[in-house]
Amino acid sequence: MKKYVAEFIGTAVLTGVGCGTAMTVGCDAASGSGYLITAIAFGLSIVAMAYSIGNISGCHINPAVTISLWMRGRMESSDVAGYIIAQILGAFAGSAINLAIFASSGVTDATGGLGANGLAGVNGSVVAGLIVEIVLTFIFILCILGVTDEKFSHGSFGGLVIGLALVFVHLMGIGLTGTSVNPARSIAPAVLAACTGNAAPLASLWVFIVAPIVGGALAAVVYGYLSSDN
Repeated sequence: MKKYVAEFIGTAVLTGVGCGTAMTVGCDAASGSGYLITAIAFGLSIVAMAYSIGNISGCHINPAVTISLWMRGRMESSDVAGYIIAQILGAFAGSAINLAIFASSGVTDATGGLGANGLAGVNGSVVAGLIVEIVLTFIFILCILGVTDEKFSHGSFGGLVIGLALVFVHLMGIGLTGTSVNPARSIAPAVLAACTGNAAPLASLWVFIVAPIVGGALAAVVYGYLSSDN
């Protein structure tokens, strides 16, 4: 149970701080610095959680990561559902905290997207959105698989490297899809936004569920091939 609580907390922090930062600084072409600040916020959330809950749950805080690690045989099948449920619930907690903070402070768009992902940056193209999210998730999870491979030693810098990798993929993805690479982080803001009157993010939500899982699965397969002794 402690592993699931850790995943709940970690995903709440990632979603709350990452999406909350995006809401605070603004992420659009007119606020280019907002891209960088938001990317750093997501990356630092990973770093903070990796060094606080990593020893308890491994700090997946992302269903796509959990599935890819399971594919590589690095976690028990009996834990997969519990991890994913905890991650989704944690994302809802983080988004709910954002909603409470921004709505009570009178921010006009507090009941808007809540940092939800969308396809506006790719002119609404589902195909482009799928490609962006599959590729960026592949890169991110390939890094995770390499850094956490017990056959190689990366010392105590693993969490920092993974956090920087998340910053890296956000730098490209924010302007295109808002960067998901994490189904839990996408589900919660979209659903809560719909509950407050903005159902737009729900229309493309499936892209941000399917694409990260596909990208993570591809990373697991490719890393398995690259790291094999054959």
